[in-house]
Amino acid sequence: MTDVMMPQLGETVTEGTITRWFKQVGDTIAVDEPLFEVSTDKVDSEVPSPVAGVLSEIVVPEGETVPVGARLAVIGGAGEAPAPQAAAPAPVAAPEPAPASPPPSEQAPAAPQPAPPQPAAAAASAGIVASPIVRRLVAEYGLDAAQIRGTGEGGRITRNDVLEAARANGGRSAGSGVSTASPPADVAAAPPTSPAAAPLPRGTGDVNVPFDNMRKRTAEHMVRSKATSPHVYTSVEVDFERVERARRTEGAQFKAEEGFSLTFLPFICRAFADAVHDYPNVNASVDGDALVVHRDVNVGIAVDLDFHGLLAPVVRNVDGKRLRLIAREIRDLAARAKSKQLSPDEITGGTFTVTNMGPFGTTMTLPIINQPQVAILATDGIRKKPVVVEGPDGEDSIAVHHVGVLALAWDHRAFDGAYAASFLRAMREILETRDWEPELA
Repeated sequence: MTDVMMPQLGETVTEGTITRWFKQVGDTIAVDEPLFEVSTDKVDSEVPSPVAGVLSEIVVPEGETVPVGARLAVIGGAGEAPAPQAAAPAPVAAPEPAPASPPPSEQAPAAPQPAPPQPAAAAASAGIVASPIVRRLVAEYGLDAAQIRGTGEGGRITRNDVLEAARANGGRSAGSGVSTASPPADVAAAPPTSPAAAPLPRGTGDVNVPFDNMRKRTAEHMVRSKATSPHVYTSVEVDFERVERARRTEGAQFKAEEGFSLTFLPFICRAFADAVHDYPNVNASVDGDALVVHRDVNVGIAVDLDFHGLLAPVVRNVDGKRLRLIAREIRDLAARAKSKQLSPDEITGGTFTVTNMGPFGTTMTLPIINQPQVAILATDGIRKKPVVVEGPDGEDSIAVHHVGVLALAWDHRAFDGAYAASFLRAMREILETRDWEPELA
């Protein structure tokens, strides 16, 4: 018998949601054949079977979120009978809950005594179904599991159910009577708690669209980023006429050789790779009271998944690659992101992110930093505009050039405004003055 465990799908991933089992109990499976699909805050992945045999038992049903290393299923030999499957996971029994504390007096209370440690199993009353991580979370918030409505399969209580109950309770942690500013450390993936806004009244015809797993994780990640980093935005306008000239001159030949069109994005990534050598703190992350400046320059490229979420697959070691190779890798990663063919390693390890709204015709985007990085660059629509051009004799004239905006969101803990502005000025100078055509030869 072989236990199938929840894999580590990325260096910062702590849990995953089983979204689909490709095999059912009793089915035969080959080694490396897809066994299940798991969704994390980073990627949706198909996970292959580690061995050949017969799926004997499914421990974690579809829709359940469990931590990395959790036991998901059992695969037995061809002659072994499947394990009996229960109609629903066995409820977790727990000691009788302690009587509720009396309401606090209106007079100034005496110093509170620390609450005794509560075992994880005490988080769920008899008949309540929840995973160990959820039971710990219930205990941390001092909630009564019997009063939480489980939205998971079979009425199972999920992490989001607990967080919603905690928000309704004012975010009070166990025994404190005081609202907490953030969730406990072992559930750091959850966004900080805050008073819930009053819901808008529902109108006739309103449709309730529940967040899917990727939307939930994206929301948590964005809220946490805004709570973590003091965001500042700096932008510059760039004359892309030299880049456009190279695209016009070499574009047809490039497409014939590579099979796809040459966009502005590889030029921008190439300019970043050169500019960051003089401004290395942009390619960094914050660790406590220290700035970790990364030696490798690994650029994540945000890819839209047909309006169903975002991924940022990583082009590694951009500073050591020529323009043509950067273009190839961006194209390949984006195509495989849309078809869910990326491996976990291809979406982790980014040190800087570029999000490209240009194809949608935007003017300026103010993005949210992709933690734990300290900066993200937004590239927007590049369009023809009249510009003032200084001729060889020093006289000014009006010309029509391709112009766009580069907008940098950066973490004010890492550096200051002059540093950010100087970095963008360096990028602009590279894009506006370099002879790009030899790079495409």
